Amino acid sequence: MTLHELHQQEDAVFVRLLAEIFEHSAWVARLVVQQRPFSSLHALHRAMVQVVKKSSQAQQLELIRAHPDLGARLEMSTHSVAEQSGAGLKDLPLELFQRFTELNHAYRQKFDFPFIIAVRDHNRRNILEQFELRLNNTPLQEQHTALEQIYRIAEIRLNDLIQSD
Repeated sequence: MTLHELHQQEDAVFVRLLAEIFEHSAWVARLVVQQRPFSSLHALHRAMVQVVKKSSQAQQLELIRAHPDLGARLEMSTHSVAEQSGAGLKDLPLELFQRFTELNHAYRQKFDFPFIIAVRDHNRRNILEQFELRLNNTPLQEQHTALEQIYRIAEIRLNDLIQSD
């Protein structure tokens, strides 16, 4: 689908098509639908990011908490399954699965939300390194970092969904 074709959709279809750009957070798409048309894919992404940045702290935390744990064996969105599979995080060998489980637990204990990283930008080893480094952050630093990673994930998902006109 092209950006032009996306703009031609009814509001409800536009929202449905963009509903999972931000994990389980269709409210972001609902709040940008009236800003159409966007001059570029970058402009659409920027508008969606601004919706999140202008949202309340509670909404931002809800968005962060909507993401699955990395390497977890649980139900997740189609996008998350594909992203984690591409980074080798689905069907981890037992030793790595246990390490991810330990890190996920420690991270959630400290920050009360899941560790988020744009897995397409990293390999498994680098993800583990980032996990360990980011455990040293303050909660405020980590909330900011998680949101920045979510913005990157959204950019990747938009690029996958929308082709150049």
